[in-house]
Amino acid sequence: MKVGVNLINFGPGVSPASLKSWATLSEALGYHIIMTSDHIAITPDVQSRYPAPFYEPLSLLGWLAGVTTKIEIGTTVIIVPYRNPLELAKATANVDQLSDGRFILGVGIGWAQEEFHVLNAAYKSRGAVTNEYLAAVKLLWTQDVASYNGKFISFDDVHTAPRPIQTPHPPIWVGGPSDAAMRRTVRYGDAWHPIRIQMDWFKNTGIPRLKEISDEEAKSVPELCPRIRLRLTDSPVTGSDRVVGEGDIDQVHRDLAELENLGCSYVILDTYADDLEAIKNNEISWRMLTTLAEKVLDLSNQTVR
Repeated sequence: MKVGVNLINFGPGVSPASLKSWATLSEALGYHIIMTSDHIAITPDVQSRYPAPFYEPLSLLGWLAGVTTKIEIGTTVIIVPYRNPLELAKATANVDQLSDGRFILGVGIGWAQEEFHVLNAAYKSRGAVTNEYLAAVKLLWTQDVASYNGKFISFDDVHTAPRPIQTPHPPIWVGGPSDAAMRRTVRYGDAWHPIRIQMDWFKNTGIPRLKEISDEEAKSVPELCPRIRLRLTDSPVTGSDRVVGEGDIDQVHRDLAELENLGCSYVILDTYADDLEAIKNNEISWRMLTTLAEKVLDLSNQTVR
């Protein structure tokens, strides 16, 4: 099981220096991937949760491709309806080229209604738009000259070079816990990427439902690549609202071991706990990541100790 890091690309503690430090530390510790989140217009609904300054993920990943050498890079998640699929396919193909085939595209449909409004993006139809845009992106990634005729996007005879290095294309991870998100994963994605999960739900509801939908669609079951909250505490965390990755080091160790036993291909560690004061000091996150790398994970062998 590979383990990666959600790089904090927003908020009061972010800067080019901090972003470079996140990337180089993660690579030096042996983590397998760094991923960044996405917002374009920091409207009030976004600002309250993911405040400016907010570094745009694809341009950031293009830069980070040049300051790293082997760690994979990706998005957790790109909000697909915000970008024309021609632009999204081009930018992501370029990042895959610049990183020598290290890019993973994590995608979602979005939630911030005010941001949708100022970007002139359709909020109510965002699920259908995402499905169609993903189909168009995959076409643009895999054909030298591509044409597409859909309800939300159409184009003819678009020359696509440079195409991605990875074949048939970079992996697509689809976020979201709903049936619609799981079906989107099965139809258009390579992995299911739910965020901030509870173990009982993931094991006894989420995974079985994903398998049911895969059977309904007559497709193989996608890989499991959750993003979990990492919050190390001095004493165990109890209560029904506890999420995976939250608690003392023994609890987190057990969580990661169980995710490995469930067959997860990747787990992304997210140190942002909705505490804006905490992210002013990246050292807190970096200490947690270092602790896990040294005491819980065997990153060189892609397993839990």
